[in-house]
Amino acid sequence: MPSDKQLWGGETAKAVENFPISGETVPVSVIHWLARLKGAAAAVNGELGLLSKRSASRIEKAAAEIAAGKHDGQFPIDVFQTGSGTSTNMNANEVISRLAGDGVHPNDHVNMGQSSNDVFPSAVHLAALDVAQNELLPALKQLERSFSKKANSFHNVVKAGRTHLMDAVPVTLGQEFSGYAAQLALGQERVQGALVHVGQIPLGGTATGNGLNTHPRFAEKVRARLKKQSGLKQIAAPLDPFEAQANRDALVELSGALKVLAVSLTKIAGDLALMGSGPRAGIGEIFLPELQKGSSIMPGKVNPVIPEVVLQVSAQVIGNDAAITVGGLQGQFELNVRIPLIARNLLQSLHLLSAASRVFAEKCVDGIQVNKAGAQASAGATLAVATALNGAIGYDKAAVIVKKATASGRPLREVAIEEGVDAKLYDETIDLRRIARGNKG
Repeated sequence: MPSDKQLWGGETAKAVENFPISGETVPVSVIHWLARLKGAAAAVNGELGLLSKRSASRIEKAAAEIAAGKHDGQFPIDVFQTGSGTSTNMNANEVISRLAGDGVHPNDHVNMGQSSNDVFPSAVHLAALDVAQNELLPALKQLERSFSKKANSFHNVVKAGRTHLMDAVPVTLGQEFSGYAAQLALGQERVQGALVHVGQIPLGGTATGNGLNTHPRFAEKVRARLKKQSGLKQIAAPLDPFEAQANRDALVELSGALKVLAVSLTKIAGDLALMGSGPRAGIGEIFLPELQKGSSIMPGKVNPVIPEVVLQVSAQVIGNDAAITVGGLQGQFELNVRIPLIARNLLQSLHLLSAASRVFAEKCVDGIQVNKAGAQASAGATLAVATALNGAIGYDKAAVIVKKATASGRPLREVAIEEGVDAKLYDETIDLRRIARGNKG
């Protein structure tokens, strides 16, 4: 049956009429996973002798078409709908029933062994698991590797360190970039840790968690089938069916890991924009790739466009996390009833972070070059190198020298010798590369 012909029924039509809210539908990845669940459920119900082999096969075929994206236009209900996702579950039942043909009932057959209360959140969990595993984590690994490569390239580039946005003892550009790579590695660990819980889907709980109207082996067999088909190893039974149905803590946890990633990316993108500022009146220690004109009026101006994109994405992810947190708070007794909201924001965060991380790596980090003159100037200008003299002359004496050099604008070495520091001691101690190496010097 062609996908442009209306396949949904009366319940979908009612929901479309009832929820003219945002014009934004449920994330398509949730729809695809809901269809996969329906197909696997039909197959299992057929194996268990609860559904005829013919009906099971027809439901599987129809569900597979939806999962493949052939009928995305048949899911018109606004994402801001009933908090359990019942409207979208009924939508899926109706479309699959119509595709499967006469004799297949949307509730009795397509929805057999399920409730909106367990199957819709299961679809959300699986969609989030899928996108995180197959899109976000590879993108983060790519970005981590980009920073690691630059850390190796820049390992010998000395520049001023900065704390509180003020001059501090020298570091290498490689040390800074290795820190960025480590932030991304830790971010991946946080996401992977959350996915263990996201994979524990509430399927089998039906209406309230007790599994009424479903076969005792139904959920176990459906999970096994989905795990084999998808390769998502984290798919598992929940620790407790009532916990799994009553709240969406695992999705809140994953969103929290994404928020931390957004915080990390904000720090990194902000640093790169500052280090690349200039080219003459800013910090100017690195050159960011020049991708496009930066001004419609100022000729030759170039802006840090990719860091700015990353900063905006990070702000959106942090905002999404706030809404997800509120949504997670609002379950009562046996069911959380803010699942569409959580799904909408979580899937958006996953997609945004995946895309932004890939673009950040390919269009920014991979093309960063050292501004040698700028790095050398900042390394040589920081008066905080006097810290290395502490062991020889003490903190108070070093502070006097720094303050005198700052007030007069004279070179630190000149002031130090004037204050009684031996010239040979100064030259041996104030070695910028050795200072940057710290206790490894």
